Amino acid sequence: MPARTDFPGVLELLTHAVESVGGAERPGQVKMADAVGHAIRTGEHLAVQAGTGTGKSLAYLVPAIRHAVEKDTTVVVSTATIALQRQLVDRDLPRLAKALKKPLGREPTFAILKGRRNYLCLHRLDTGPADEPDDAQLFDPFAVSRLGKEVTRLHEWTSDTETGDRDELVPGVSDQAWRQVSVTARECLGAAKCPVGTDCFAERARAEAGRADVVVTNHALLAIDALQGYQVLPDHDLVIIDEAHDLVDRVTSVATGELTSAMVSAAARRCGKLMDAGIADRLLESSDGLALILDDIPAGRLDALPKPLQGAIPAVRDAAKECLTALGSDRKEDVGEATARKLARSLLEEVHDTAVRLLDAYDEDLAHQRDVVWLTGDKYSANPRPPALKVAPLGVAGLLRERVFNQHTTVLTSATLTLGGEFDTMARQWGLPPSGARVTKSPGTATDKEAPSDEDTGPKWTGLDVGSPFDHRRNGILYLAKHLPPPGRDGLAESTMDELAGLVEAAGGRTLGLFSSMRAAKQAAEAMRERLDHPILCQGDDATPLLVRQFSEDPRTCLFGTLTLWQGVDVPGPSLQLVVVDRIPFPRPDDPVSSARQRAVEARGGNGFLTVAATHAALLLAQGTGRLHRSVTDRGVVAVLDSRLATARYGGFLRASLPPFWPTTDPQVARDALKRLDAAAPA
Repeated sequence: MPARTDFPGVLELLTHAVESVGGAERPGQVKMADAVGHAIRTGEHLAVQAGTGTGKSLAYLVPAIRHAVEKDTTVVVSTATIALQRQLVDRDLPRLAKALKKPLGREPTFAILKGRRNYLCLHRLDTGPADEPDDAQLFDPFAVSRLGKEVTRLHEWTSDTETGDRDELVPGVSDQAWRQVSVTARECLGAAKCPVGTDCFAERARAEAGRADVVVTNHALLAIDALQGYQVLPDHDLVIIDEAHDLVDRVTSVATGELTSAMVSAAARRCGKLMDAGIADRLLESSDGLALILDDIPAGRLDALPKPLQGAIPAVRDAAKECLTALGSDRKEDVGEATARKLARSLLEEVHDTAVRLLDAYDEDLAHQRDVVWLTGDKYSANPRPPALKVAPLGVAGLLRERVFNQHTTVLTSATLTLGGEFDTMARQWGLPPSGARVTKSPGTATDKEAPSDEDTGPKWTGLDVGSPFDHRRNGILYLAKHLPPPGRDGLAESTMDELAGLVEAAGGRTLGLFSSMRAAKQAAEAMRERLDHPILCQGDDATPLLVRQFSEDPRTCLFGTLTLWQGVDVPGPSLQLVVVDRIPFPRPDDPVSSARQRAVEARGGNGFLTVAATHAALLLAQGTGRLHRSVTDRGVVAVLDSRLATARYGGFLRASLPPFWPTTDPQVARDALKRLDAAAPA
C-alpha cells in the first residue's frame, strides 16, 4: 500500500483537534505548534517557553502525532512528574487520538513506559526476596509484620492487575515491600531465560511501547536510556521533553552513585554458595572495614579522599572484582542458580563500579573535575541514617549533548525556561551553545565525553517564548518587602512575622506560603495560628494531596510548605489570591553538588554564584510565583519577604526571571489590593 502524500498540515490538524475536544485556539498554542512542526522538518532543536494556560500539550502532541503516523515511527514524550504523565495518558492522548483518526486515516496509538523497577516481577514473586531483612527489622516485630502484610497484598494484587504498574496500586506500599517483588534491569534474567518471561509485565510494556506512535516516559528513564550501554526506549527520531526545567536535576539524580557498607555486605551474602567461601568472606571483611571508617568521618562534601578511605575503598573494589571473577561468565544452569548468579553479579558490579568512580573522582584539577563526592548520614538524629558515600556529576551537559541532542531532534518545553530574560542559562546546562553560538567549557559530564568546548559551535537550536494567556501586569502585583531586614540564620524575624500576618489578614486567608525550609514553614504556621483566626495548614500535617484539596475547597484556609509546593500546587480561583515567599531559595551553602559546581565554575574564571546559586534560585522563584495565576481570571499578589530581591545586585537577574507582574515596594498598596480582592470574592 503506497504511503500517503496528502497529510493535512500541522495547523489544520491543530484547528481540527481543538474543535473536536471543545476548546478554543490560542495564539501561543498556534505559534508553538508551528514551531514544533518546523523543528521536526528541519531537525533543528527547539526550546519553547509556554506559560500556564497556553495549551502546550496539544501544541506539541499534534505535530508529533502527525510525524509518527506519516513516517511510521515512534515519538518519545518525557515528563518530570507522574501527574503530567497521567494527564497525557489518561486525558490528552485518548481525546486527541479520537479527534485525529479521520484526518490521519487511522487512530494514533500511545503507551506509557517506565523503568523495570516500576513493574511487578512475576519471577521474583515466585522465588521470594533475594536479601535478608535489614538488621533493624530483625528486632522490630511491627516492621516485619507490616512488611509481611504489604507483600501479601502484592501477591493478591497479581491476580487483579493487567499492567503490574506500581502506580496503579492504591493504596500503595512501602519501597521496601515493593523491592521484594521487583527487579532492576541489571537483576533481570531476560525474557528468554526467565520461566515466566512470556507473561512479564515489563516486557509487555516495552512491546506495547515499540508498537505505539507516542511513548510517554519520564526524565529518569530517558537518562537511563542515555547512560546505559543498552537500549531501553524504542527506536525514535524525535524527543519532546516537557517540564524541561527539571531535566538537569532528574538526570543528575540518575547519574549519582552510592556506596554503603550494607550494599557491600549484601553483595557478599548474594555470592553465598556460588563461589569459594574465602573469596566472599574477603568482601564481607571489606564491608566491616568500610563501616568502621565511615562512622568516624563527619558528613559533608569530601574535597579530598580521607586517608582511611584511601585504603578502604580500594579494598572494596578489589574484593568485588575478585568475586566477579570467581562468578565467571553465564553458563547453562537451572533457573534458581541463574537467578542467584544474576542477582549477585548485578550488586557486585554496582559496588565495584561505584568504588572505581569514587577513586577516579580525585584524578583531575578543580577546573576539569567531573564528579563531586560527599558523605551522608546522621546517626544522632531521631531517625538515624547509616552513612553513605555518594558521587554525582558536576554537570550533565556532555551526556545530554552526546546521547540526546546528537541523536534525536529534541523539543524542550516548560512554563519556565528563560532565566534572567534569556534561554542561554538553561541552554548551557543542557549542553546547547548559548544563543545557538559558541559555548564556554561546561562543568563536567556524566560520561567519558567532554562537555562542549569554546571551539565548538554545537547543535543548532532555536529559543521561542510564546508568552502566556494571562495578563500578569493587570491581574497580579509583585510586592517586594524592601523595608524588612535581610533574612538571617535564626529563623523568621519578628518583623517578618508581622508582615506575614498583615498580608494574610488583608487577604482573608487565601494564602499559599512557600518557605525555604520545613523549619521556617512550621515556625510561620505556629505563629499564624496564634495570631489569626484563619485555618493554617502546614505540609506534613497530612498527605500533601489531601492538604491541597482542603486548601482549595475552603477560601479562608492557608497552606504553608516547602519545595514540593513550589512546583506542585495548581489551585485556580479565589482560594489562592496571595503567594508569600519567605526568602530567595538559594541552595544551602552545605549542599555538596551545588557548592562543588560553584567552585568548579570559579576555578575556570567564571562567576560561580550567578551561574549556579542565582540560577537555581531564579528557577524556583519563577515556579513558585507561577502558582498565583492558574486561570485567566485569577488575580492576586505575590509577596517576597526577602528584601534582597529589591536591593541586591543580583536582584535584577532574579526579577527578570519572574512573570511580568506590576511591581511595588509599598506594603499598604499590597494590603489594600488584597482587601479589595477579598471583598469582591464570592463568599
